[in-house]
Amino acid sequence: MQNLILNTDSYKTSHFVQYPEGAEYVSSYIESRGGVYPTTVFFGLQMFIKQYLTKPITLADIDEADEICALHGVPFNRKGWLHILNAHNGFLPLHIEAVPEGTVVPTGNVLVQVINTDPTCAWLTSYIETALLRAIWYPTTVATVSKTCHTIIARYLEETADNLNGLPFKLHDFGARGASSEETTAIGSLAHLVNFLGTDSFSGLLAARRYYGANMAGFSIPAAEHSTITSWGRDGETAAYANMLKQFGGKDKLVAVVSDSYDIWNAIDNLWGGELKTQVENTGGTLVIRPDSGEPVEIVPEAIERLMAKFGYTTNTKGYKVLPACVRLIQGDGVCAAAIEAILAEMKKRGLSADNVAFGMGGELLQKVNRDTQRFAMKASAICIKGEWRDVYKDPITDQGKRSKKGRLALTKEDGQFKTVQRNTITAEDNQLVTVFNNGQVVTEYTLDQVRQQALKA
Repeated sequence: MQNLILNTDSYKTSHFVQYPEGAEYVSSYIESRGGVYPTTVFFGLQMFIKQYLTKPITLADIDEADEICALHGVPFNRKGWLHILNAHNGFLPLHIEAVPEGTVVPTGNVLVQVINTDPTCAWLTSYIETALLRAIWYPTTVATVSKTCHTIIARYLEETADNLNGLPFKLHDFGARGASSEETTAIGSLAHLVNFLGTDSFSGLLAARRYYGANMAGFSIPAAEHSTITSWGRDGETAAYANMLKQFGGKDKLVAVVSDSYDIWNAIDNLWGGELKTQVENTGGTLVIRPDSGEPVEIVPEAIERLMAKFGYTTNTKGYKVLPACVRLIQGDGVCAAAIEAILAEMKKRGLSADNVAFGMGGELLQKVNRDTQRFAMKASAICIKGEWRDVYKDPITDQGKRSKKGRLALTKEDGQFKTVQRNTITAEDNQLVTVFNNGQVVTEYTLDQVRQQALKA
């Protein structure tokens, strides 16, 4: 699955003879044309460049693609690919520029611009669209969803908590098992780590090491699942919980225990808040109780109030109730941005601080997105034919939202606001697009820390 020549839609293979005679350069761009969220957190291009574009194609790749295309019934530009192999040592003659990773950009603006650097390869710019667009829309959309949750949680902490110290761990990535592949998990989980530090995805951690120089990008804690609780039997529920405290409790340690295998209210009122109350209070760490069923907007506030009835609470400087440090709650079922907003709004209404709860998010974070969530598209905007540049655009009368941009583009920032313009109207210094790849070489590289700092600016 690593043949870059075949990392495209098969209809692309016929395009090399479809451009006007004398075509030398094609310039295309990627943007989010709108969608669910008004801004996007640009992220993930560096992963694609390092994984796919810094490795040359080989004669074996060309032969395989030639055979596949013949059997598939589509043309194959063998001459063109052999030229790339021989003239460029197998590296794609492309120039890619993009906004710095982590930048929060309003929709409708150019995020990436790509152009061929060899005039005999004008067909290559659009050929790479399938792989390049996919490499951008997915991590950018996940980072945008995660950022939206970050913004919501931060707002409620500002309103109901004494500080934002716990914010980096308020949304935990539970999505690995619900993603379509390990590569999806790695890319999406790392996109989430642009905004938070909590994850259960080893794949995301490995991607952070490999592509963004992060030795350890996220953290987790020991946690129970239903099998480890129910294996003790219903009569052994208390013993199962006690074992979790014995194995993982201790000064400054955290342990999460799913507690709704049978009766969440009995677990809170009589087990955690009764038989095991003294042990919970004396461990010196924090027990994180996880309800895993029911309507979250109803369950979470009631669970917190029941815990307060057993363990007590303090009132912070904002006038909201906070559980003692020995116990907290994490909601990991039915969580999305809207659910987080609804849960925290209900908690605020009841006088409960957002400090009391964290969230886990799975399929809604990594899988329940698609290219149309933010209406991503890559379009040609300029072509050079026999030395003359011409604007290229589409403007369908049946959907004005699909009107594309014209010319070689740039991104400016005026009075703090991004604006897409034609590049010949501004100086190079004013262009927010940065060269990140040129002819097989990484030109600009970001660390995860740099990406995170960029995302925090918005």
